[in-house]
Amino acid sequence: MIARRQQVSLVVTALLAAAAACQAHQREQQTPPGRAAPTAPNSASAPGAFTLVASGGILPDASVLERAAFDAGGAGHDFRPMLEGVKDIVSRADLALCHLGTAFGAGAPYTGAPRYKSPPELASSLAAAGYDSCATASEHALDDGADGVRRTLEALDGAGLRHAGSARGEAEARGTLLRAGRAVVAHLAYTYGTNDPLPPDQPWAVRVIDEKRIVEDARAARKAGAQVVVVSLTWGRAWQDAPDAQQLDLARKLTASHSGGRPDVDLILGSHAHVPQAYEKVNGTWVVYGLGDQIAGATTDDSGRRNPRANQSTLARFTFSPPAKQGGRWEVARAEFVPEVFDLDAGRVVNLGKAIARGADLQGVRDRIRTAVLSRGAAKDGLVMGE
Repeated sequence: MIARRQQVSLVVTALLAAAAACQAHQREQQTPPGRAAPTAPNSASAPGAFTLVASGGILPDASVLERAAFDAGGAGHDFRPMLEGVKDIVSRADLALCHLGTAFGAGAPYTGAPRYKSPPELASSLAAAGYDSCATASEHALDDGADGVRRTLEALDGAGLRHAGSARGEAEARGTLLRAGRAVVAHLAYTYGTNDPLPPDQPWAVRVIDEKRIVEDARAARKAGAQVVVVSLTWGRAWQDAPDAQQLDLARKLTASHSGGRPDVDLILGSHAHVPQAYEKVNGTWVVYGLGDQIAGATTDDSGRRNPRANQSTLARFTFSPPAKQGGRWEVARAEFVPEVFDLDAGRVVNLGKAIARGADLQGVRDRIRTAVLSRGAAKDGLVMGE
């Protein structure tokens, strides 16, 4: 089924009231699958429903950069082949969000950990995979200073990608509005902190987590016309499967916040732990504590040992249905996770929902991801594994 997918970006002012230009393009509508062998009906077929897909951290280290250079045939960097295995999921969603955990450098040499400076070609590769907006608030957002923030956002703009979480000015700091089907969706993003201090003259350069600020931004987005508010958070303790006390506390507070007869936040998407964490419905709102890293190299954990869990992640897929009456809440009609792994040898993201037949090793990874995702009882609230 072919559907028109229209993206509207509104560069948000202090009241998130100024609208930018509208960009339209054709996308093929996806039938959301159920478990590994889907038999479920297409819940997105309800009039006005839309499907949102979100992925975790993109952290290109030296080995990833080498692979992208190889895939480009010696002419720059090409990350498109890395994402080919999940392009069908991302590109068919009505709205696709990524988590960009790096800054773009001014030129070679590009670097990975501990200070990430990636080639700007990454932006066009993300757009080619089908992403619409990227969270840019992370601990690495200032790894190349304020110029790196500007350079990153300019590259995303040039690729036609919206962004949330870092800014070139105070008016831009509060997020972006996008269109998904007939819904207006606000994408807001925040980080627990940055590796370098915020520039004294640019305190808005990266949005830092503050409960009051998040609620204020969400309410301002509602006033600007947002019907669904999505918050991306860089939070939690690295390498920990279970969400920590601060994640749990902030999730409870944000999902409990209401105004105008509906919640202020409709979905929370977490990153930073580097490993998949639980999905959970909190106060009636879905929270993904940790999506895991979609693209990362041979990462070592806090003990200094290579940790393969850093290459395991999920794609979250939520189908939102319109309210029964005007001004009501858009409800999640279907909640799914798609397990994925970054194959270090091939330099490719692998959709584990489709790859189980390839061997017991991949099945074991998939099962570990599923255990983590369902560890807080999300199955009882309807979360299923898709493909």
